[in-house]
Amino acid sequence: MCHALDPNDVRFFSGRSHPSLAASIADYLAVPLEPTRVRRFSNDNLYVQLGASVRGRVVFIVQSLTPPVSDHLMELFMMLDAARGAAAREVHAIIPYFSYARSDKKDAPRISITARLIADLIQTAGATHVMTMTLHSPQVHGFFGIPCDPLTARGRIVAHLQRYNFSPRDTIVVAPDFGRAGSATRLAQQLGLTVASADKTRISDTQVRISASIERQVQGYRRAIVYDDEIATGGSIIELSQHLIASGVEEIIVVCTHGLFSNHALQRLAAIAQIKEIVATDTIPPPAERPPHMTILPVGPVFGEAIWRNSTRQSIGSLFVFGEEC
Repeated sequence: MCHALDPNDVRFFSGRSHPSLAASIADYLAVPLEPTRVRRFSNDNLYVQLGASVRGRVVFIVQSLTPPVSDHLMELFMMLDAARGAAAREVHAIIPYFSYARSDKKDAPRISITARLIADLIQTAGATHVMTMTLHSPQVHGFFGIPCDPLTARGRIVAHLQRYNFSPRDTIVVAPDFGRAGSATRLAQQLGLTVASADKTRISDTQVRISASIERQVQGYRRAIVYDDEIATGGSIIELSQHLIASGVEEIIVVCTHGLFSNHALQRLAAIAQIKEIVATDTIPPPAERPPHMTILPVGPVFGEAIWRNSTRQSIGSLFVFGEEC
């Protein structure tokens, strides 16, 4: 099956956050990745210029909200505005990692629901459609006033894990908190395994407390697959791993979609002998130095397939994060 788009009708651009992923998506669709010129003025203002004509064309702009998030977000706004101002027919914001999805509610006085604010600003800047992957809070999908497609990498993850040929007698899927229980359940169903969910209380951005009740749920299992949407500092996974080990689990496979791995999280996870593999996708640029038992799953083909199906008016329901198929 050909997945090529018309290179005369489509323009692909990347911000500075993840050009290799943008190139992977463009390659899947057999279209060139056009240049983007970004520089900084002496007063610290950004200058962004799209390096090809977009008039009357369908424009795709790829930008993950990785550190430095504010710079990358401003680049995205300016690229969207530039495309709209240059008379693009459609402007698609491809945001593999939407970091502000964690700011989805007002849980303290006088704070912003920043996920909703960013969603509004993306539309105001000129986007006519947004495509992202595995939002930390599913309700953020509803913050967008334009069509938004939240994709999943679960198909890639399942295909990778199936090579283990797990037995339901000795392997269990574990969600680090109740918020991830639905995703963990869908993964477990596709692997033919049982699922358990930890009871987590977040104390601060870097500190969590997990109830010992998870130890009773996983007793009798030799292996646990810990499935999360995002790993930042790794605090949740490290504490959960300690409970799993205390219950008798001998092997742990840590799986996430967005592997940020800040504050030496990767090194601290690698130091736990029972963690036999760490699996993440490339929605965030993979760390240059990583342990030998870490696997990076590419998601360029997932975005490319979704874009192609959209462009050819086919359903992409099976690629959605809440879809039953992958």
